[in-house]
Amino acid sequence: MKIERIKIKNFRSYREETTIDFGNFTAFVGKNDAGKSTILEALDIFFNDSKGVVKLDKDDVNTQALRDGDTETVISVCFSGLPEQIIIDASAYTTLADEYMLNTEGMLEVVKKYKNGGKVYVFIRARHPINQGCSDLLYKKNTELKKFISDDKIDCDNLKINSEMRKAIWKHYGSDLNLGDVEIDASKEDAKKIWEKLSGYMPVYSLFKSDRENNDDDDEVQDPMKEAVKQILNDEKVKSALSEIAETVERRLKDVAGRTLEKLRDMDSAAAESLKPVIPSADKLRWAEVFKGVSISGDEDIPIKKRGSGVKRLVLLSFFRAEAERTAEEGGSNGIIYAIEEPETSQHPNNQRILINALKRLADKENVQVIITTHNTFIVKELDISTVRLICEAEEGKSILEAEPPVLQRSSLNEVNYIAYGEASNPSS
Repeated sequence: MKIERIKIKNFRSYREETTIDFGNFTAFVGKNDAGKSTILEALDIFFNDSKGVVKLDKDDVNTQALRDGDTETVISVCFSGLPEQIIIDASAYTTLADEYMLNTEGMLEVVKKYKNGGKVYVFIRARHPINQGCSDLLYKKNTELKKFISDDKIDCDNLKINSEMRKAIWKHYGSDLNLGDVEIDASKEDAKKIWEKLSGYMPVYSLFKSDRENNDDDDEVQDPMKEAVKQILNDEKVKSALSEIAETVERRLKDVAGRTLEKLRDMDSAAAESLKPVIPSADKLRWAEVFKGVSISGDEDIPIKKRGSGVKRLVLLSFFRAEAERTAEEGGSNGIIYAIEEPETSQHPNNQRILINALKRLADKENVQVIITTHNTFIVKELDISTVRLICEAEEGKSILEAEPPVLQRSSLNEVNYIAYGEASNPSS
């Protein structure tokens, strides 16, 4: 799955809803404090639920909106490249189209709303049945769907699978579905279970900030290895293997606890009855913590973090290129999105050219997207103009513009640099 566009509302400098289109490679260009990094950080909050690089808080609410009493931040993402089939009920396959969970453009649109920088509420914006007789099937439990089918005498071959019963009911209504644009509440009833399954199909989003701190626990050079751990642990085969390990450990722990309590019961039955084993379930285990110490060291075990900042940034580049090749070879990935602030940071001009061209090639890989921000006019000149998004101020708020007419008169990268940074270049250069 890939990002097709995002919408941001009431998040920092973005007061009104702002829509931004993405490609495989997208570069945000604009003056300081224009709102470039805000877009990347909004995506980090969306994908990583404030457990990634960026933590959402009440200070992220737009100040003007706050004065008007509006404390709700909204970040929504439209996805293309959807899986042909998905599993959202038990082990049965269905499609997002069959479940009426796609928007008017045929994309999956996930909307996350945050109350005053806090709790998140998830919705799926879709063209969905609004006929009162069959508008809320995604919220109904198995027993409720069975009753629905029984009461209306609807033909259905499989009463054990919710998706099959929903399909039968919607087929029964036929042309009377009355499709309309709705927001399906993914925190309500059985729709919550559907979202838990669906979220497993989301791509991995990795944000590398230009100003991240370098310390023993949160080191820029360790990040590639930590991101590698996150991606490896997101692999279905690895998750299945770890789940088997967790179940084996849980089973043996229960056996040990059972035997212990049995012996205790011989001596003090009251004490034995008051005790029970506490064993975390497999989904609560933090496997990433097991690999917390992964890193890369230089000669004689000297940490690379002691090397120059330029070398450290090149380690990131090498990681990106290696991961892209691995992803292309293995296939089957949900997708990887690399978001990089100012990739030119600390790099010699020659390395800047190598770096930006390598990132462009990376974005050509299947299931990979690259998003960058830059202040560097040299970097801009290395871009394909179709990938550039100009961030400008407008009377109605932020304006995200594609670098094409009528925004540009000549559709040149020199003109982009002039609009963004006031740099006047020789037209022939």
